[in-house]
Amino acid sequence: MNAYIEALSYYLPEKVLTNAELVSIFPEWTESKIEKKIGVKSRHIAADDETASDMAVKAAQKLFEESGIKPADIDFIIFCTQSPDYHLPTSACLIQTRLGVPTHCGAIDYNLGCSGYIYGLAMAKGLVVSGAAKRVLLLTAETYTKYIHPNDRGNRSIFGDGASATVISNSGIAEIGEFSFGTDGTGAENLIVRTGCSRNPDFDGTVEQDETGAIKSPDHLYMSGGEIFNFTLDNVPALVEDVLEKNGLFQEDLGYVVFHQANKFMLETLRKICGFDKAKYCVSLEETGNTVSSTVPIAISEAMRAGNVKAGMNVLVAGFGVGYSWAGTVLKFI
Repeated sequence: MNAYIEALSYYLPEKVLTNAELVSIFPEWTESKIEKKIGVKSRHIAADDETASDMAVKAAQKLFEESGIKPADIDFIIFCTQSPDYHLPTSACLIQTRLGVPTHCGAIDYNLGCSGYIYGLAMAKGLVVSGAAKRVLLLTAETYTKYIHPNDRGNRSIFGDGASATVISNSGIAEIGEFSFGTDGTGAENLIVRTGCSRNPDFDGTVEQDETGAIKSPDHLYMSGGEIFNFTLDNVPALVEDVLEKNGLFQEDLGYVVFHQANKFMLETLRKICGFDKAKYCVSLEETGNTVSSTVPIAISEAMRAGNVKAGMNVLVAGFGVGYSWAGTVLKFI
């Protein structure tokens, strides 16, 4: 038995933060500079009372409306988030009730960032192929913007909030191929929120700057852009080679490539290093920014809508980031 993506949708919050608004806060920047370097013109921001599970529910409801799949058809929910509603209970359990999915379903959360969608596809495929589930609802949602310090110019320009919903079953629009994974926890310090959990439960309150001038606060998201960039260049080209080998493909067999939409500069650098044709390579973050685990499914959805991904194509997808964690596979569109 094989596993397929049967349906795919996404949700973006109503509130939008434009480059013009950022420039009014950080006048040392210009709109064109932000767009040229990062590739983002605007990003969606979750409302103060809007959580990751709220967005995941809206993405799932949109999928049900668009596809005709019903909540009663789902027998497993997998929810990827690093911004859960509570330490406990599991957000996926709350989502099950809100969506009206039958109580005989399974439901789990997993904590993973920019590689999260690919990992979720792997887990969903395993459930379907093993016969443990017939239809898996894979959800991704993050509200990273709630973790960012108000004066953190860099991260505020990069990240946006969003959610996606994917149904994986034994038939559909794209067969899920073989996977390649990677993990290196030695890079954990370079993308982290230090306080608020068991290791450091109390908020610290201090705010500093690192050697590049980036905001460094234990209570907020810290990202060492240089270290993350180096990690990506060190690991993603090898990941691509491994994914192609495991799927019995050569680069010329690919119809399209969708990497995690981190920022424009990183994406263009990776494209050149890997040798991908610009016409077959996805850069799609102008109006969303970096939505963490949701960038890949959002980009796939938009590429399908634009006709860049169509039946008969092999599409390489890969995610990489916080952890460090990385993963890739090939989606074979039918």
